[in-house]
Amino acid sequence: MGAFLDKPKTEKHNAHGCGNGLRFGLSSMQGWRVEMEDAHTAVVGLPHGLDDWSFFAVYDGHAGSRVANYCSKHLLEHITGSEGFRGAERAGPGGEPAVEAVKSGIRAGFLKIDEYMRSFSDLRNGMDRSGSTAVAVLLSPEHLYFINCGDSRAVLYRGSRVCFSTLDHKPCNPREKERIQNAGGSVMIQRVNGSLAVSRALGDYDYKCVDGKGPTEQLVSPEPEVFEIPRSQEDEFVVLACDGIWDVMSNEELCEFVKSRLEVTDDLEKVCNAVVDTCLHKGSRDNMSVVLVCLPNAPKVSEEAVKRDAELDKYLESRVEEIMENSGEEGVPDLVHVMRNLSTENIPNLPPGGGLASKRSVIEAVYNRLNPHREEDGNGGDLEDPW
Repeated sequence: MGAFLDKPKTEKHNAHGCGNGLRFGLSSMQGWRVEMEDAHTAVVGLPHGLDDWSFFAVYDGHAGSRVANYCSKHLLEHITGSEGFRGAERAGPGGEPAVEAVKSGIRAGFLKIDEYMRSFSDLRNGMDRSGSTAVAVLLSPEHLYFINCGDSRAVLYRGSRVCFSTLDHKPCNPREKERIQNAGGSVMIQRVNGSLAVSRALGDYDYKCVDGKGPTEQLVSPEPEVFEIPRSQEDEFVVLACDGIWDVMSNEELCEFVKSRLEVTDDLEKVCNAVVDTCLHKGSRDNMSVVLVCLPNAPKVSEEAVKRDAELDKYLESRVEEIMENSGEEGVPDLVHVMRNLSTENIPNLPPGGGLASKRSVIEAVYNRLNPHREEDGNGGDLEDPW
């Protein structure tokens, strides 16, 4: 739920880095929400001798940011510090921990941090009712461990297609609904007790106090689903994102868009910013966070793609100029009118998955240059009806 602003906050938080044969970039934006409740983690090289491992995560907080922020700083240490995980170090063939030991260590880490946060006084006394989803990928030299608790999502792009996606934990899912009902709850308007839109999360202690039920049997469970996938030379990239992204883009659309942007720039922050801006212009009303992890086989910048993109930008600039020149007696059209006009045309080479929305900044820049005395009419932001 949550209240909305009159105008979206479009300032972004960015970071990037590299190591262990991979590169990463991330972007987060508050958008239309009154508060920024997302958080993230990006760590290349893990403690306890796991220097060649890496960990990335996105946390989508609700009813406050306390749980999301704490998890972003401490979930990893609860995982790597859990008995199962520590006991598994370098136990498997080739010196890697055994897969099942890693998976049980991850689950133990989630349950441990959830129990630990329950002792925080503001969470215990109900002053803070926040909770958070968590979606993550743990990369070892030989495996990808996808970790999901809630409705943020991770996808793996391999061999030019979406090869894997985590499953969203929604109250309507039969398995989730059964647990909720067994704990004395109900699913109404696709929400736990008509209120919470996710069936698994960290925090949310109001939904975790059913007597006689263990931590994973409550109305809301902190237990993650963990999927292990052997790494392949065909692996291109992993995307982690909160539901503010997935609300307006499918797995395939997002991956095709990311691929097209990686062919025109090797700046991963720029690629992530393009994702977040495009989702805003497609109508997302939520906080938005995306982490992009590029593996050795990730798409490379192509001269042909760069040229095609530059030509598209020039074409759009000339079309905006024509639309405004031809407005005649009707006066200067507003930006929404310009976007609507363009959306009816068959414009070649628009970025797949992003479409016209991904070029809004190009269109807006020409519009503002040609109409410098425009009144602030909300065209830069009010996108409930994008065009």
